[in-house]
Order: sequence, then structure tokens, then C-alpha cells
Amino acid sequence: MGAVREAQGALEDTREPNVVSYTALIAGFLKNGMFGDAARLFRCMPERNAISWNAMIGGSSKAGLNEEAVNLFLDMCREGVRPNESTFPCVLTSVANAGALGVGRSIHASAIKFLGKLDVFVGNSLVSFYAKCGSLDDSVKAFTKIKKKNVVSWNALICGYAQNGRGEEALEAFRRMKAAGLKPDSVTLLGLMFSCNHSGLVDEGYSLFKTAEMEQPGILRPEHYACVVDLFSRAKRFDDAKRFLDNLPFEPGIGFWKSMIGGCQIHWNRELAEGVAKRIHALDPKDTSSYILLSNVYSAAGSWEDVSMVRREIKEKGLKRITGCSWIEVHNQVHVFFNGDCRHPRSDDIHMMLESCLSSEEDEHWLV
Repeated sequence: MGAVREAQGALEDTREPNVVSYTALIAGFLKNGMFGDAARLFRCMPERNAISWNAMIGGSSKAGLNEEAVNLFLDMCREGVRPNESTFPCVLTSVANAGALGVGRSIHASAIKFLGKLDVFVGNSLVSFYAKCGSLDDSVKAFTKIKKKNVVSWNALICGYAQNGRGEEALEAFRRMKAAGLKPDSVTLLGLMFSCNHSGLVDEGYSLFKTAEMEQPGILRPEHYACVVDLFSRAKRFDDAKRFLDNLPFEPGIGFWKSMIGGCQIHWNRELAEGVAKRIHALDPKDTSSYILLSNVYSAAGSWEDVSMVRREIKEKGLKRITGCSWIEVHNQVHVFFNGDCRHPRSDDIHMMLESCLSSEEDEHWLV
């Protein structure tokens, strides 16, 4: 942080700073999470080129400021600065995170307009974008159009199948990837295990892990081990999950126990959930999500007194819940809704329509 401030002072002392100097300082601000400082400096620049625009768009994307990244891209085009191969992967990542399929299609068209032939980096971004927005057919089409596919290309396809619950297709893509002579990396394995996890392919997922353990142990990360725990827990194989945890080559963190308690919620295993929750609370007494998961287990089992007890404990300890939200894209605009939030400009209309739908359901029920 101090080095960035020193660089800022050096820029201010420079008689005629150029676009390179400004862009370097902006990159320093963004790297240190100082988005506000970067944005102010960017607006003050006497001259902006594609590199400085890309720095701001990429920084916004990495910071999770998806709307800002898209708006910057639009401003860049309005000012007549031509986007390049480095621009589109960043802005497509932001659009994918926002789930704005319509906006992303427009950006895809812009990429074709400005670049003509799309390189592998833009192609990979398109595969991920369409998959994250649930348009799997378009994701596969974008993949087939990539001429020189690399490991990232295959990972994007496999993870896309995983995100959309298509486990068999993910495994088939992996077989094709190996036939093409490419070796899987840690991302490949995680995508495959995730797809098996959510498709009920327990033995296949565990087999992938054991194969990697024997043939490529260097690609294994803690998240792969956590995925195995989740795999067994979801399949109600709690004894296998506990044995696997006992034999871990490292001390399991909170994420591992959360995977197990998630399985307890699915299968209403109250006793095991209580024991796992105690472990989580010992590791982090302020972890709210474990209380919520335990409350959900009690709720599924119909233990309403225990549900009230957990919620009261959350309140007494002053723990804050992360507000749930959902979003929908209508006419190329993304609308975000938080739980219990009435700030949407058309909130009254939305509630009126909801009440109308509920009333219609009640009327149909009485007619039956």
C-alpha cells in the first residue's frame, strides 16, 4: 500500500506524465483493492488507450464489480477506442457472473465485429459464459469453433457440463480430451468431480480421485479432498466420508465438515449433524452458515423447537446471515432481488402479481 502511495506521489511530481505512467499507477491501485482511487485517476487521464481501458475493465471484473466492468466496456466503445483480444475475456467474465445472457450475446457480436476471427482466449471465455448462463448448446457451439483447443478450452467445456448437471457428458468430454493427447490439471479434476457429485455418479467420481492420487498427485488440492467428502455425504455414505476424513494427509478445515453437514441435511441425519456442527463451532464460533445448515436439518426433521433454539442462538451471539438473492434478465437488463428486500422500483407491481397468482391457485384448489 505504501509503495502505491509513493508511486502516486512520483506521478504527481512528473511534469508531463504519459498514458503509460497513468496506466501503471491504475494497475497498482487495482492490485491493492483501491478501486475508488483507480477510477478517479482513470477519469482524470488526459488520454486513454486500449491498455488503460482493459486495466479498468479487468480490475472491475476481478473485484466482482460486474456492472461497472460492462459499463466501462460500453463507454470504451462510445469513445471510439477499439477493443482488442484482451478486452473481451474480462468483460465476458463479468457478464457471465451477472447471468446476463442477452448482454453477453451482444458482446459476442461485438467481438466478431472488432476482431473477425476469435482467438482461443476469447473462445474459452465464450464457452464459460454461455455455460454459466445456462445456454449449454451455445457453449458447445463456441467450443467446436475453437481451432486450437488447449487444456483451458476443455476445462471450460467440462465445467460447463458440471454446472448444468450433465455428468455423463462431462466424462465423455474428458475421454475426448485424453484422446486429443492433453493431460488434465487440477481444474479438470475438480470440474469432473463436481459433475459426478451433482449427477449421483459416486463411484465414477471417487475413481477419478484415486486415479489422480496414483498418477498425478501434484494436481490434488484441498478442494478435491473436500469434494470426495461431499460426494460420499450426498450419497448417504457417511461411514465412507468419516473414514476418508480420518485418513486425510492434513487437518480438515471448516469446508470439509460443511460438506458433511450438507449431506446430513439431505438425508435428515440429525445426530451426525449435531456432532459435525460442534466441530465447526470449535473451529470458528462466528461461522453463521453452520448454524443455518443445522437449523435446516432440524427443519427437515420437523424439530421446530430445535430450529427456534438455533435461531435464537444466532440472534444472541450477534451473528449476521448472508442475505440470499436471485436475479433474472428481462429485455437485456438484470434485476436482482434480495430476501425481504422491497427496493426494486417495481416492487409493488411484483407483489401485486404474486398475490394474484397465489389467489388463482387457491381458487383452482377450491374448484377441485
